Amino acid sequence: MKTKIEQIADDLFLIPLTPPIRGFSNFISAWLYRGSSTYLIDVGPSACAPDLMFALQHLDIRQLDAILLTHIHLDHAGAIGEIAEAFPQTPIICHPIAIPHLVEPSRLWEGTKKVLGSMALSYGPIKSVAENRLQTADRFETKFIKPIITPGHAAHHVSYQSEKYLFAGETGGVFMALPKNRFYLRPATPPVFFLEDALQSVDALIACHPQNICYGHYGARPDAVEMLKIHRRQLQTWEQLLRTEMKKFDKTERNSKCLEKLLREDKLMGTFDQLPLDVQAREEYFLKNSINGYLGYLRSEVQGSGFRG
Repeated sequence: MKTKIEQIADDLFLIPLTPPIRGFSNFISAWLYRGSSTYLIDVGPSACAPDLMFALQHLDIRQLDAILLTHIHLDHAGAIGEIAEAFPQTPIICHPIAIPHLVEPSRLWEGTKKVLGSMALSYGPIKSVAENRLQTADRFETKFIKPIITPGHAAHHVSYQSEKYLFAGETGGVFMALPKNRFYLRPATPPVFFLEDALQSVDALIACHPQNICYGHYGARPDAVEMLKIHRRQLQTWEQLLRTEMKKFDKTERNSKCLEKLLREDKLMGTFDQLPLDVQAREEYFLKNSINGYLGYLRSEVQGSGFRG
């Protein structure tokens, strides 16, 4: 088996899913919650479906009460067709606007290839899912799991809270644990991004008073509320820094100059230089994408004010 399952607690397992891309080890994952009921949160890209299936077999998972998708980007939902076939009785929970794209994923696949290029090809295409397998998150709730609609990273983003765990997807940012209790944290704000939605979603999670936060990327922390508050301040810091920086440069160098500014000023990314070089390369790509989300948001705010980008 290519992946090493991490048992976080008696009822919680982190399943790393590594596509054939340099720097992507310990970056994409699925979560398995096995308490009174058993839930799989996200499924990773289709290229990793064999590894996910092997991990579930290794854990002796013969049935799932539900598959919970935080959103339908291919690094989180790309393997849903394969996993749905393997667990034919299991309902799949997602945001209402995600359902048409899972039933007929051709637009999602073509759009992903256009945006991600070779990375999308490494993730692999997403297979369709029968519509009768899909349930909307806003109508799904058990005494074990509560969905929370959390747009920001994507309009179709949902977080899920159990008694002990908050499965936040990318609403709490992208997290990496480092030695000596240090960590790296950044926003995941690709275009089209709306800061108000992201802040409201973080506030909605804080209001639920979660204990432990389980990130889509990557790992878990026991101090969920504090980590969410830290990320909320980070989102606001980025807005302040980028609002100023974007006016200084034309669009040919704006993104790279904004990245330099954030790496200097955002203390939560002060550990960037400690990351392996291939991980730095991966993060630089996604950081620029997140910056583009902010710049698009800020440009939409200042249209008509004299700024042209």
